[in-house]
Amino acid sequence: MIHLHQLDNRPIFPSPHHALEEPNGLLAYGGDLSVKRLIEAYRHGIFPWFSEGEPILWWSPNPRGVLRLTDFHASKSLKKAIRKHDYTVTINHAFLDVINQCATIARRENGTWITEEMETAYYRLHAQGIAHSIEVWREQRIVGGLYGVVTGRTFCGESMFSLESNASKVAFYYLVEHMRKHRGAFIDCQMQTPHLASLGCTEVSRATFLSMLNDSHSHSFSHDVWQPSTIEVDL
Repeated sequence: MIHLHQLDNRPIFPSPHHALEEPNGLLAYGGDLSVKRLIEAYRHGIFPWFSEGEPILWWSPNPRGVLRLTDFHASKSLKKAIRKHDYTVTINHAFLDVINQCATIARRENGTWITEEMETAYYRLHAQGIAHSIEVWREQRIVGGLYGVVTGRTFCGESMFSLESNASKVAFYYLVEHMRKHRGAFIDCQMQTPHLASLGCTEVSRATFLSMLNDSHSHSFSHDVWQPSTIEVDL
């Protein structure tokens, strides 16, 4: 018999080590998507993932996909594409546009996992300076981007999109360079995919991930790191 923890109205989670092996990482259900609960979740390596019509499901998979900043692989073709298209890349200039674009991408057989409830919740996190977006522009048109949640010095990636070839990789490249500049720890990729693996994402055990996450909480980013701005990098 599978026992799954049901959350009540308190923003408290069971230990991630209690997550199920199958489905991998399912920890709890219920609760809400309040700012306080989401902050608590990400601080402990837990994230929500569910589809329309399902209860809120909370996950902490094992193994975990992570991108150590020193492991990031930017191919010559990616750098060439950046030079060729003369992109402008910004932070937090169009958070709603980014999450709306991400919500149009089908993640499961029954459609997107980014419900209206999720969009509203992450916009509240954004308004509190906790969720952030990276936007890729060409000729004043947004062509790619990503968004995620910052806890400590870790960026917990949630979703990315491309309207042009390589545009999401461009966003990822600029995010990595921005975090390197400001002494970020690592990027939580949640689950490794072939696309993320090609960029340098590797898998670590849940215990290792939680240790890395805890270490990243020893320092926080300064306030200006995630202020709306244009990211400049050397290619």
